[in-house]
Amino acid sequence: MPDVGATLPTPLKAGVTRGRSAWWLARSGGRLDERGIRILFYHRISDDEDALAVAPRRFRQQMELLAAEGYAVVDLGAAADLLLAGSTPRRTVAVNFDDGYYDVAENALPVLEKLGFPATVFVPTGAIDGTTSFSWYRQQPPLLGWEDIVELDRGGTLRFEAHTVTHPNLLALGAEAARDEIAGSKLALEAKLGRRVEAFCYPAGLFGTRDRGLVADAGFRLAVSCEPGVNRPGVDLLTLRRRQIDARDSLLDFRAKLGGGHDSPLPLRGVYRRVRYGQRNPTPSRRKLARVSPPSPSASPE
Repeated sequence: MPDVGATLPTPLKAGVTRGRSAWWLARSGGRLDERGIRILFYHRISDDEDALAVAPRRFRQQMELLAAEGYAVVDLGAAADLLLAGSTPRRTVAVNFDDGYYDVAENALPVLEKLGFPATVFVPTGAIDGTTSFSWYRQQPPLLGWEDIVELDRGGTLRFEAHTVTHPNLLALGAEAARDEIAGSKLALEAKLGRRVEAFCYPAGLFGTRDRGLVADAGFRLAVSCEPGVNRPGVDLLTLRRRQIDARDSLLDFRAKLGGGHDSPLPLRGVYRRVRYGQRNPTPSRRKLARVSPPSPSASPE
């Protein structure tokens, strides 16, 4: 099963991020764009040398910044409700984690609980089962087990939602295989949690019109991409935008991402995606993604 993993070298990505953040600061004077709802997403919270691992100290500082700046951190479902109602309070964000790494519970959960911040964790059910693994690691970091997930989901701070079965590039799959990945992950997760699973995360943010349709057919109420930007009323709830927080992001970088300084894709990003993933439409409209969104892989820095 084809999957997707890390891409751009971390030092290169960090350098580009620093430049964009500095330009945002010079242009805006550090003023935050408070309109709409931004979704911030992470993978790991760990001191490991891993492009996907944000250090616990940095994560705590970032969450404390949200609290100090008066941001309301809402559950992803609540964010969707606000968007549907056409009313998005200023300084509202949602927080996500992709892939279900154990260190999220170990290092992120205590911070979230202390601040009263909810978060969504997207898990590929086959990886949790142990029937598949993430090929971008020589030695895969520990993932949460099913007992952990059920207990944490009932705890209220972390809510677990679907991320396919094997974390494939959906664009590389036939229709039936894509349907099995999407609908199968929903059914498997619902069987474990004993509740309706309403949210889906496209692996690597890679999908087309067909895949969005399969997500709708499976009964998901909302889905997230990795396309950067802000979500405003009228947005397609099955292609919500998110901004990844990276291992080397400084507090300035975090503020710039929070404040709108990184809402546009990186230069040449669409070209890179077309070459690597066969992605054909790297510039969807701001209101609705017509064919394929040009986001960063779920398990990669941009």
